[in-house]
Amino acid sequence: MAQTVMIKSNKYGINLILDPNIAFVDLLKAVIEKFKESEKFFKNSKLGISFEGRRLSGEEEQKIIDAITENTSIEILCVVDNSEESAEKMKAQIDAYSEAIEREYAKAMSSSGEFYRGTLRSGQVLESDASITILGDVNPGARVTSGGNIVVLGALKGNAQAGIYGDTSCFILALEMEPIQIQIGNLLAKSPDKEKKKRRIAIREKKDSNELQIAVARDGNIYIEPVSKKILNNM
Repeated sequence: MAQTVMIKSNKYGINLILDPNIAFVDLLKAVIEKFKESEKFFKNSKLGISFEGRRLSGEEEQKIIDAITENTSIEILCVVDNSEESAEKMKAQIDAYSEAIEREYAKAMSSSGEFYRGTLRSGQVLESDASITILGDVNPGARVTSGGNIVVLGALKGNAQAGIYGDTSCFILALEMEPIQIQIGNLLAKSPDKEKKKRRIAIREKKDSNELQIAVARDGNIYIEPVSKKILNNM
């Protein structure tokens, strides 16, 4: 009998082969069970994921990812298809992610960096004179200010201000970049859904929700871009 859910490892992540015939709610339960069985093998892994065997909506893909991350210690970094081009894209994203985290870990372990573990909820404010790495989300209504860089190993959906003493060489990096407002030095940018009259600086780069994003100040603007080795090397 064919398995409902099969996990195949590849060089840069995992490929999930799914039964196309069962109800999605039953499939989701099977995914949870399968990954719990495989927890020891994938423990604390940071992986890209692709899907095969069943057509999924974006909402269904997200539910599967949430089921995996909520029931295991696995962290899903990106979703790609099964093409060779996408495999290379997955590799580039994971390499960039690893390099960025290594850089920020080194900074945070020095006297000029700090770690914060947990999710900042609406109304909470986190302030630091140094660079700060947040192991969690920054929800709408929450705010982070830093004298250096800000790295959010989660979703940035609130407000973030890096380089509060006027340093526009600082950056803001997040696994999911959907801020209400960000500021680098004296440059300010608001979410595009805010009134354009209130926006001083535009966020000009189109985002891909599957890619690690970085906000940098350049030529009087704030740009949000996918993380790449070129960007990291130029910092």
